[in-house]
Amino acid sequence: MAPVSIKTVLISESVDPRCKKILEENGIRVTEKQNMKKDELIGEIKNYDGLVVRSATKVTADVINAADKLKIIGRAGTGVDNVDVDAATKKGIIVMNTPSGNTISAAELTCALLMSLSRNVPQAAMSMKQGNWDRKKFMGAELYGKVLGIVGLGRIGKEVASRMQSFGMRTIGYDPITPPEVAASWGVEPMSLELLWPQCDYITVHTPLMPSTVGLLNDASFAKCKKGVKVVNCARGGIIDEDALLRALESGQCGGAGLDVFVEEPPKNRSLIEHPNVVSCPHLGASTKEAQARCGEDIALQIVDMVKGNKLVGAVNAQVLASTFSQESHQLIKLGEAVGSVLQSCTTSKRPVSHVQITTQGDCMKSSAAYMTSSVLVGLLNHESCCPNLINVLSLAKESGITVNQTHCAADGAASGVCKVEIEASGCRYKASGSVQGGVPVLLELSDSVFRQPVSLTGNLLFFKASVNPQLLSSVAGLLTTEGVEIESFSAPADRSGDLWYCVGVSSPLRDLGALKPLVKEAAQLTV
Repeated sequence: MAPVSIKTVLISESVDPRCKKILEENGIRVTEKQNMKKDELIGEIKNYDGLVVRSATKVTADVINAADKLKIIGRAGTGVDNVDVDAATKKGIIVMNTPSGNTISAAELTCALLMSLSRNVPQAAMSMKQGNWDRKKFMGAELYGKVLGIVGLGRIGKEVASRMQSFGMRTIGYDPITPPEVAASWGVEPMSLELLWPQCDYITVHTPLMPSTVGLLNDASFAKCKKGVKVVNCARGGIIDEDALLRALESGQCGGAGLDVFVEEPPKNRSLIEHPNVVSCPHLGASTKEAQARCGEDIALQIVDMVKGNKLVGAVNAQVLASTFSQESHQLIKLGEAVGSVLQSCTTSKRPVSHVQITTQGDCMKSSAAYMTSSVLVGLLNHESCCPNLINVLSLAKESGITVNQTHCAADGAASGVCKVEIEASGCRYKASGSVQGGVPVLLELSDSVFRQPVSLTGNLLFFKASVNPQLLSSVAGLLTTEGVEIESFSAPADRSGDLWYCVGVSSPLRDLGALKPLVKEAAQLTV
């Protein structure tokens, strides 16, 4: 990936001082402004290339649309539900989090709540402060031998499992992404939710908040659980349906809840918080000195690594970029954009494009298929008003009604490392293929015209389609000379019959392509 220029960063919340220090040590100017209201943030954000937040700043679509220079939103923490990721993606802005910064802290708080629920520690401590000595009132239960259901087997779920296994708990779990054999290697027995609910003495959730996880624990789920099951949520408010939880607590179906997160923070509905069997915290999952130092340091280092072109870690909406940090990938991206630009210039008068087929060929292209697709589309859509880049171009193509298909195939003889693109625009089809030769992107073929010498995709290029004619080149050269344009190179097709595409490298673009009309059937030009 070409290095992203980040010169100014706004930190809108209290982040560990190491964050600012690392950014400034690497030549990035940092401004810290905390507790800004939405209108203040909208007014401020237009001055910055980067924004670093924790969980309090709401980076809405309005904020993102006001950010003309913004290239990255860094979340010093795990969840990004306070960021409108779709709006950021559409504008081509990278959203980055620190996947492992608060893992240990969140896992330890989960374990603390599990233990508090089993032994009524907070209630007993409060009773003591009130001058009471109620030993019988706070009778608890051992965790040893009990079943813990872990919903979400990512980093935090894994760490919770490891710690609670040391208490002698049996750990079972559900995750639609983590392979069963991986979960089993942690000592977690993977299973469906339908099998999990009835077995659990305790349930803890560690999923992101998304449509499929909202209200995951609800009236129907609680009805399938053991009577008296205890639940913990240190992930995101809303994964457990708060109204359903209160009903389960009041009926005794749920024996207790440990809650660190809520749908509304701070929660205004106090009925759940004040229930005697609820242990609650004000969103403390990442509130340790170690987690804050780690997250602040991690987000700064991740931004610096990206700016320097070293690697990309934690990008939640730009995974395609993670494999674009080698010199070879830079060359292939330039190739894809150049081939897309050639086809864009050839179809300017035949809009809109309705279909794009991209085929990568050869082992060297196998791992590059995803970013090659995006880079071709960037070149193809680059003259639209949408400012495409590798992050937003797939969604922009979809919005434009363009169907995109991508395939990969093995090398065909000598044709290794080739990108082939075919597009359909207003019922007409155009094809182009290219490769990288000597570190330079070259065009091998344009709509069945195979060039005798590959066209170097650099500089000012003039393409034209005409019937084979011995006088063609001299006629075109004469016209260009009249227009004050010098020919620097000429590429002809290997075939010598029919209507074919030619390419001329020129000193400057032709002011009016219409001047070529008496000599050619189609013409296009671009600067690469």
